[in-house]
Amino acid sequence: MIKKIVLAYSGGLDTSVILKWLQEKYKVPIIALLADLGQGEDLEDAKERAAKIGAEKVVVKDLKVRFVKDFVFKGLCANAIYEDKYLLATALSRPLIAESLVEVAKEEKADAVAHGCTGKGNDQVRFEISISALAPDMKVLAPVREWELKTREEEMDYAKKHNVPLKTTKEIPYSIDRNLWGVSIECGVLEDPWREPPGEIYQLTTSPEKAPDKPTYLEIDFEDGIPKKIDGKEYKPIDLIAKLNEIGGANGVGRVDHIESRVVGIKSREIYEAPAGRILYLAHKEMENLTLTCQTLEFKALVDKKYSELIYGGMWHSPLKKALDEFIEKTQKNVTGTVRLKLYKGDCIVVGRKSPYSLYSQALATYGKGDIFDQKLAKGFIEILSLPLKVKAKIAPPPKGGVPPKAAKEK
Repeated sequence: MIKKIVLAYSGGLDTSVILKWLQEKYKVPIIALLADLGQGEDLEDAKERAAKIGAEKVVVKDLKVRFVKDFVFKGLCANAIYEDKYLLATALSRPLIAESLVEVAKEEKADAVAHGCTGKGNDQVRFEISISALAPDMKVLAPVREWELKTREEEMDYAKKHNVPLKTTKEIPYSIDRNLWGVSIECGVLEDPWREPPGEIYQLTTSPEKAPDKPTYLEIDFEDGIPKKIDGKEYKPIDLIAKLNEIGGANGVGRVDHIESRVVGIKSREIYEAPAGRILYLAHKEMENLTLTCQTLEFKALVDKKYSELIYGGMWHSPLKKALDEFIEKTQKNVTGTVRLKLYKGDCIVVGRKSPYSLYSQALATYGKGDIFDQKLAKGFIEILSLPLKVKAKIAPPPKGGVPPKAAKEK
């Protein structure tokens, strides 16, 4: 029998209705956990609404520093981008919220936790796999998979009937998840993949058409793969991301319209905004191109892809992900230097890079004065490289049903 529940509460439509629904169904104390991940919302307002709905206690956890240091920057060092588009802002936050759910549940002696994820989304997978890894005996409740409310409109009607205070209305039916690293937007008219997203949905970015007519140039300094400075000025991690969101957003950088392959097998249409993420991803990848060997880059690309898939699929706490962390951390040792970028009307282009660990040699690369490369060496290199193809070309194809002529003669 369940005696106490800790709910991952955001203050949005789903979790507000869930808070009341859990009270009605289980008749036990409900503790609301509000995770501060830099979502830019009035958490005090959300806290008050949770109390009005009937939460026995509202716990607010400031997770911003840990989110950036232990989740966002690890993803950045892995160039974690799902299906070449999604910078995983929401996916990176879920294992951290799951950790906090388990911590609060243990502190409050609760025997169950609850989330507001749907049965067709990714977040249910991320929350529940993480909780299983951290507290295998903890009961997990997922009301949206169980209750009779089939649409957001029905949830709003339920809220009205039970006097649940909401911010969402039927006129603005979008589902928005936001944190320091980016924004995820879905539902409403966005469910039609042919329809252009209306400008009203965007939270962080100016329309590229309305962005400044002159480009903005940035210089970002990295140290062991971690961004430290913007234009020579050092920032704390949270402030650095906020600054790049401001600059990138003003230039229309970071918008993504993505047809995405969800973990559960459904294709979904997602709109993302990640100005800082887009800028840092391009800059970090370029710094790696300058400082890592060809073989390391080739193998790390495979690791990066797998790493992004593990994050997306909720496997943050898996042994494989932890093992890949060791490899990625090792590769970042010399990813130190400065990258220069040009931001212009929605585009972000790397235009310069330098590093004390640069593997680029102008003396080897130049075609002008100072060239030290011995071009005569190329002849032997090409001969060795092409040798297997020469051997293959000299062997005549076998006749149908027979053996090669040379092999027949040797018999």
